[in-house]
Amino acid sequence: MRLLVQTVKNASCLVDGKATGAIDEGYLVLVGFGLDDNEEVVEKMADKLYKLRVFEDDQGKMNLSIDDIKGDILSISQFTLYADTKKGNRPSFIEALGGDKALSLYLYFNECLKAKGLKVETGIFGAHMLITSTNIGPKTFILESR
Repeated sequence: MRLLVQTVKNASCLVDGKATGAIDEGYLVLVGFGLDDNEEVVEKMADKLYKLRVFEDDQGKMNLSIDDIKGDILSISQFTLYADTKKGNRPSFIEALGGDKALSLYLYFNECLKAKGLKVETGIFGAHMLITSTNIGPKTFILESR
């Protein structure tokens, strides 16, 4: 499982011109799954994201979590996080999990975060989405289960 996490002042998602999710301060999280991912991996990654301390405290140090700042999450499924670009000019997605299993894990990931008391907004799995965000920092982190 891979998460690309950005600290944002705000973020939103549009599908076919309609808003599907919008947040104020928090994380924009792009979520991708590999072939070996399962619910246990998802639980660990949700916990890691929840505990990640990348927001600044009063001294300007990255010491606060999403919970500490009462932030929100915009979670976007992102199949292309598992693109292999080592050879040639066209990415291979052979390591990416797709279909119903990926959808199930994506929904479970969002539920794990909600169970921690976080507000989680989403895009639409598999849809063509327009994502807008205002990055803070900028700060971008890649979290991987492997």
